Amino acid sequence: MAEPAGSIGGFDMTNFPIKTVVVLVQENRSFDHMLGWMKALNPEINGVTGSESNPISTSDATARRVPYGSNAGYVVDDPGHSFQAIYEQVFGVPWTDPPAPNTPSVPNMEGFAQQAEKTSPGLSDVVMNGFKPDAVPVYKELVKEFAVCDRWFASNPASTQPNRLFVHSGTSHGATSNDTKKLIEGFPQKTIFESMEESGHSFGIYYEYPPATLFYRNLRKLKYLGNFHQYELHFKKHCKEGKLPNYTVVEQRYFDLKVLPGNDDHPSHDVAEGQKFVKEVYEALRASPQWNEMLFVIIYDEHGGFYDHVQTPYQGIPNPDGIIGPAPFHFNFDRLGVRVPCLMISPWIKPGTVLHGPSGPFPNSEFEHSSIPATVKKIFNLKNFLTKRDAWAGTFEGVINCKSPRTDCPVTLPDPIKMRDTEANEHEKITDFQRELVQMAAAICGDHAKDSYPDKLVEDMRVCDAVDYVNKAFKKFCEDCKHKEDDHNTDEPSGSNSNHNVVDDDGNKPDHIPGQQPNSKASTSFFQKMFSCLTCSN
Repeated sequence: MAEPAGSIGGFDMTNFPIKTVVVLVQENRSFDHMLGWMKALNPEINGVTGSESNPISTSDATARRVPYGSNAGYVVDDPGHSFQAIYEQVFGVPWTDPPAPNTPSVPNMEGFAQQAEKTSPGLSDVVMNGFKPDAVPVYKELVKEFAVCDRWFASNPASTQPNRLFVHSGTSHGATSNDTKKLIEGFPQKTIFESMEESGHSFGIYYEYPPATLFYRNLRKLKYLGNFHQYELHFKKHCKEGKLPNYTVVEQRYFDLKVLPGNDDHPSHDVAEGQKFVKEVYEALRASPQWNEMLFVIIYDEHGGFYDHVQTPYQGIPNPDGIIGPAPFHFNFDRLGVRVPCLMISPWIKPGTVLHGPSGPFPNSEFEHSSIPATVKKIFNLKNFLTKRDAWAGTFEGVINCKSPRTDCPVTLPDPIKMRDTEANEHEKITDFQRELVQMAAAICGDHAKDSYPDKLVEDMRVCDAVDYVNKAFKKFCEDCKHKEDDHNTDEPSGSNSNHNVVDDDGNKPDHIPGQQPNSKASTSFFQKMFSCLTCSN
């Protein structure tokens, strides 16, 4: 039955109970890998049964098949998750240009083991295993107490950055991999942050490292200075004081240090650290006076090369903005990525809720990252969609299925069990996404003008070196901005090779950066404080 005009999920639009939406995007794990075995707890979940498998070779009908297991643990190697790796995983054949004869047109999800073995012998056993519920006790409790969505897909069959861009803007602006030119300029598309501001609603970003949301050019505007908050200093405080914005984004630690382990779940980071982080965020939200008006959404940006049995949608997906991806793929953005974990938490959700596919707005709509701006638009009655993609994506306000807020939601969550026996490897080579974060820092502080940018800068760079570089880059950026203030030069910051790319409200280069207070004597030290703990333990 159609809902009455002006209503959401049975509530009149004016009294819809959710006033604060909190979003956390973790890294590089598939649904089956993290939550597939939760089916044992709730048979309604489209998870795994143990009957799933993948062949070592899709071209050999007699090839050994790798069964799907429940022995996932600490993962050292990073499985393939580039555009071409994902193509092989979902279609079962390598990507070629032009396509090879008899190339499948329908995803069969048969190429995960084969592609993993090409990446590293033995890796197929890693990608073909998921976590037992007790191994991820925080998620086990959240699945039991709130909602799991078992049909949420990455927006783009590509890596981290393009998918993270979709989360808040409904497009990657043509990106299917790292784009250093756009890193310098910032991605220009409009975001849900601006839509919230235009309608008189608040937003805030709580970060532990350089916020990945600074990939968006518009968020480098001076008027958004006060929207960036250091997680350690402000998140719990704002929760306790009831001051979380209407749209709240929490960013995690993307680098893995001995003193501050990575907690984003990206291999080779310990998933237990990610569990601790989710537990910490949840417990802060649960203790907040805003709890009874919250919806907390946890998703993963992409599957990270780990197996999932659900076929990726490949028909009727709209290109967000008419942009075709660059060579050699020339992707039309007409397929979604692999299914990823999604948890929804609110006192307005019944225990054990399972959200399957959406009921619209189109017959073939799916839950994917663009569902976040689409749902936020609906909840807060925003004026316009951002792209054709969020106009098409399913919305999840229907997960609110209680008549009144529950009073029995757990106050605390279980303590996770450490999976890694050793300390963080600070001398490990940085991942592709970490390279992009370093390159973004270089672009903002002006180092993109050097001959070493972009590739030589990150060539053979280790985690410890990357953290040190990011720290110094932001410190230099602050100093350039302070010099610029002192010189009253509104066109360029002083100092050689200085050309930072924060923009003012008219799109010009500004005097300050997110997190700084204009005309403050302490402005130079802001990022020094921000990164004071991000130094290598050796």
